Amino acid sequence: MPQSSAPVQPPASVVVSAEPIGFAGQAWAGTRGAAAHTADVAVEIPVSIVYGAVPYAVMMASPADLDDFVTGFSLTEGIIRSAAEIRQVAIEPQRDGVVVTVDLAPDRFRQHLARRRNLTGRTSCGLCGVEDRSELPMAEQRPVGGPPVAAAAISTALEALARLQPLNALTHAVHAAAWCGLDGAILATREDVGRHNALDKLIGASLRAGIDPAYGFVLVTSRASFEMVEKAAIFGAGTLVAISAPTSLAIERAERLGLTLVAIARSDGAVVFTGALAAPDGGSSEAGPTARATMGRVMQR
Repeated sequence: MPQSSAPVQPPASVVVSAEPIGFAGQAWAGTRGAAAHTADVAVEIPVSIVYGAVPYAVMMASPADLDDFVTGFSLTEGIIRSAAEIRQVAIEPQRDGVVVTVDLAPDRFRQHLARRRNLTGRTSCGLCGVEDRSELPMAEQRPVGGPPVAAAAISTALEALARLQPLNALTHAVHAAAWCGLDGAILATREDVGRHNALDKLIGASLRAGIDPAYGFVLVTSRASFEMVEKAAIFGAGTLVAISAPTSLAIERAERLGLTLVAIARSDGAVVFTGALAAPDGGSSEAGPTARATMGRVMQR
C-alpha cells in the first residue's frame, strides 16, 4: 500500500455571488429559490502530475481524492500495473493549482522514462497529447472472469447512486463513477468535474483497497466513450454501465475486449450493447447481432 502525504487540499466547492433571473416575468425557482444570491460552484484546478522529478501531465480536475486519482491514472496510462509499484504520493497545494508527485518503484520508474509522453488534459479529454494512433491506450483482451451481472443489481445501484454524490448534489456540475458489487450495493464512489478523472479516482481507490474487479461492475454518470471502456477494461472490470449513451468506437472496443457494455441506464431499464447479463435462471443472456443492429437489447426491470 503506497503512502501518501496529506496536507489540506483545496475545497471541492466554493460559494460565489450569483444573480438569479426569471424569464417572461416569472420568478426563477432554482435549487435555492428565487431569492438566492449565491451559488455553490464546483472547483476546477490544474493538477500537475510528476513522476520522480519529471513532469508528466497537467489535468484539469476536482481537488479531492488526488491520491486515488494519480493511482488510477497511473494504471490506465500504463505507467504502473499495480498499486504496489507506487511507493509514495506527495500532494502539494500551490497558489494556482496542485502538484502531485508520485514516487515509483525503481524498475517501474526506469520503464516509465523509456516511454514518457507529454500530456495536457482538459476535463473533457482523455486522449490529449496523443500524436499517433499507435499511442492510443489499448487494454488487452480480457479473460473470462467472474459471474455475469444481473439486471436487478444494476437497478439497485442506479437507485442508490444519487444519494452517494454529495458534491453533485451541492453543485450540479460533476460526474461520478461507482464500483458496485454483484448484488448492486455501491462499495465506492468518486466524483470529479471530468468523467475520465472520476473513473480514474474510482479505479485508484479500488486498487488501493484491493478490490477484485471480477466481482462487480463500474457505473458512471456520463456517456460511455472509447476511453471509459478502455479504462474499465484496463482495471479488469467485466461490465461497464453508463447512464448516457455509448459511442460507436466504445461499442466496437467493448465487443473486442469481451466487456459487457450497458448504457442509457434509467430507473425503468437500460440497453445492453455488448456482452451478457445474468439470466433470471442464474445463467447468462448475451446480446446477439440482431440486438446490436437495433441499438442494443432493452433491459427492463
